[in-house]
Amino acid sequence: MHYFLIAGEASGDLHGGALVAALRKADPEAVFTFLGGDCMAREAGEQPLVHYREMAYMGFGEVIRNLGKVRANLRTARRSVVASAPDALILIDYPSFNLKVAETAAKARIPVYYYISPKIWAWKKWRVRTIRRIVRKVFSILPFEPDFYRRNGAEAVYTGNPSVAEVDTSLAAADTREKFLKDNKLRDRPLVALMPGSRRAEIRNNLAVMTEALDRFPQYRGVIIGAPGIDDSLYAECGAKLPVLRVPHAAAVLAHCRAALVTSGTATLETALAGVPQVAVYRGNGWALTYKVMERVLDIPYVTLPNLIADSQVIPELLMHLCTADAVADALGPLLRDTPERQAQLDGYARIREILGTKDSAAETARLLIADLRLLQG
Repeated sequence: MHYFLIAGEASGDLHGGALVAALRKADPEAVFTFLGGDCMAREAGEQPLVHYREMAYMGFGEVIRNLGKVRANLRTARRSVVASAPDALILIDYPSFNLKVAETAAKARIPVYYYISPKIWAWKKWRVRTIRRIVRKVFSILPFEPDFYRRNGAEAVYTGNPSVAEVDTSLAAADTREKFLKDNKLRDRPLVALMPGSRRAEIRNNLAVMTEALDRFPQYRGVIIGAPGIDDSLYAECGAKLPVLRVPHAAAVLAHCRAALVTSGTATLETALAGVPQVAVYRGNGWALTYKVMERVLDIPYVTLPNLIADSQVIPELLMHLCTADAVADALGPLLRDTPERQAQLDGYARIREILGTKDSAAETARLLIADLRLLQG
């Protein structure tokens, strides 16, 4: 069968690559067309129609500045979907773009599936009406999502969380500490990982706060886990005089870290699964007004995945104007020592692993998707 996939950023490309591999294993005759990145290209044996580096624009201002590219990418996706007439269109997060392409596919009677749902349970809940109308099934990677979709008349199934296997595989393959330090030209000091996001705007907003907070602890060495598609020069432009480490998965570095400062997103869950205590940092533009708007718009008690999955505050969340270097340092300090705060996070991580389970998300999604397509095709 012919599968058309769209991923608009680095994490979507990673999960999309795993799904392509699972589909190929379940369907040896599979053909792939996609917008995505290097992970998907490696598994598909094809280059993307558009690389996610040309798609991952964050925030209203960045989208407006690149509106010509956004429109061109959308035209490319729509035209290719109609021209290639795949057996299925598979969307991976990235809702503002993906739902527009899905409308085109639905009109062409191409079955649409969602893998890795957009976080519509947090905001823009009206999008569930569109998903209910044009998406056959949502394959969810968060255990609380299917209930939300059922309450809103849409079909969703939890297929397991891919980060569990990805992190465990990376931890198992991690270098010894001696080799890790030698290869990265680091002295044997306790390390703190800095993960300021995968988009340029996130890095510009958050990295300076992270480095300033870490300066309060001179006995610790900070290391930046470089994001795919982001040049080292951007980290330097943001004032960071720290090594930027490039690894296939963040857990290869986290395995050697005492703690982490992490921009809110999938990375917070990966850090939790790696068993590294963390502080979630999201500076954004830092305005108190924006924070007040967020409080009214977001219909959830927490914003980070570890806290949402556990349904309790496992990790501290420092957001917008509350995200200052002093506040980050105050939250980080107890996590660097053997304290009740550190142990509480580790206990919370154990609960999160139990809730997520051990299903192979990509394999389960591929199995259910192919079965549904065969049902459609008679």
